Amino acid sequence: MLRNSKYLFNPDDNFVPSKLHLGEFFIKTFKKYGDKAALINGATDTTLTYNDILQASMNISVCLSELGLKKGETVGICSEPTLETWSVIVGAVCTGGVMTPLNVRYVKDELRHVMNISKPKILFCSKQAYDNHEAIFKSLVYIEKIILFGDERVEGTLLYEDLATITPNSMLKENVNYEEFEVVDVQGQIDTAFLMYSSGTTGLPKGVMQTHLSALIVFNLSCLLDPTHIVLNITPWYHAMGLMSTFIYLSHGCKHVFLPKYETDLYLKTIEKYKVNLLVLVPPVLMALIKTSSQYDLSSVRAIMSAAAALRKETIEAINKKFKNLKGICQGYGMTETTFVVTMDTLFTDGTCKPGSVGKVVPNTLIKIADVATGEPLGPHQNGEVCVKSPLILKDYIGHDKNCCLDKDGFFRTGDVGYYDEEKYLFIADRLKELIKYKAYQVPPAEIEAVLLQHEGVRDVGVVGLPHPEAGELPVAFVVPQPGANPTAAELQQFVAERLSNPKHLRGGVHFVKEISKTASGKILRKHLRELAVNLQ
Repeated sequence: MLRNSKYLFNPDDNFVPSKLHLGEFFIKTFKKYGDKAALINGATDTTLTYNDILQASMNISVCLSELGLKKGETVGICSEPTLETWSVIVGAVCTGGVMTPLNVRYVKDELRHVMNISKPKILFCSKQAYDNHEAIFKSLVYIEKIILFGDERVEGTLLYEDLATITPNSMLKENVNYEEFEVVDVQGQIDTAFLMYSSGTTGLPKGVMQTHLSALIVFNLSCLLDPTHIVLNITPWYHAMGLMSTFIYLSHGCKHVFLPKYETDLYLKTIEKYKVNLLVLVPPVLMALIKTSSQYDLSSVRAIMSAAAALRKETIEAINKKFKNLKGICQGYGMTETTFVVTMDTLFTDGTCKPGSVGKVVPNTLIKIADVATGEPLGPHQNGEVCVKSPLILKDYIGHDKNCCLDKDGFFRTGDVGYYDEEKYLFIADRLKELIKYKAYQVPPAEIEAVLLQHEGVRDVGVVGLPHPEAGELPVAFVVPQPGANPTAAELQQFVAERLSNPKHLRGGVHFVKEISKTASGKILRKHLRELAVNLQ
């Protein structure tokens, strides 16, 4: 049977460890890199080596077994970024557990919703998260043990140190020996390693099950990463991009710097202090950095990895002016349901990248651009829905059937609109559900946003469709001005009209706001903006 010539694919399938056990993979990886610095808290300058994480992971795994954790049961973590996070994750997976990172920024109802999906038996959390959500945690009968980070003891809980290290209060009398440590057997192709949550941009978050196999394929992406890379990554660890990208860098022996909280000045200072050569961030932060004057030395930065939204050519040009020694920007495309990325720029394989593109298909993956009406595959430069077939696709949703998202050929329908060029580079236009329907035209909000962000008085922006009885929808913009700038609505409408075709003009108006609501990965929560637009009519 011949592969359809209109499908995008990568001829170089990945090598994946035969045992397909994520925990074993990382135990051996951490052993390999030994006393090399692995994680650095850029705010406190505290460091863990690969050996530190290895020892704590093995100790925690044994202790979780003693606490009664069985294969397939869930361990949750609700905390600000902390050095201890990764030992908990690896320790839980080594025990055959399912790891679920929880958004520490969730309010009560949001947190209760996702916890009722995952039902963690054991919960690790920061003292701040515990104080904020103690009532919820205590009301959920499936949580059998709460373990706190830090040194402040609370009745009825344990401390992380009781499991990870040897102290007078430790569960262990001595550290677990590497030679004697064994992981709990799993079937890597079907057993769940991570339970993540869909972004919730179009409804309540859904529980997304990811297997050991899908994670291992991601971590074994062939690229030019090596132990000389010093990475600064500020993407949240409870999000697929933050979790998976950090594990990728750890799997290649990189030095990984993180910040518990993003502050522009501290971020730039951290780049200079640690001579960071690879930045991992999302477009809103990147846009803010471009427009920030800096006295810090940023000459060490050689590469930038950006995801969540494609960068336009003009934005890339501005980035290159900001970072003088930049060799390229690596953009990728994926979602929680695809474990991480299904396309990636070739910056890390052959040193090149194409402006505006989200790269080429990663190994073990097929992509087709499908006609929205017929589902048939389209050729180059034809917009259609991006559909993916790959072992990277989620095992299933909890409480929902993933088959409702598959087409007749078994491809996962992403809901994104895009196209590819003659060189098989993929370009993303927008979310299918987010396209503005103006008369007979489909207008991508991201295109208007990219133009507005070129205006020197605009710090951030979100564009949605305002319902209209005759036109269907009118493009309307919500703008966060740059500090000290006072652009007018008419000025910005004219700015867009001079640069985009008639259907993309801001007929719905311009509103100025203090911030644009977004998900953790930087995706605009357009449903909030649509509600605001209607209320402002």
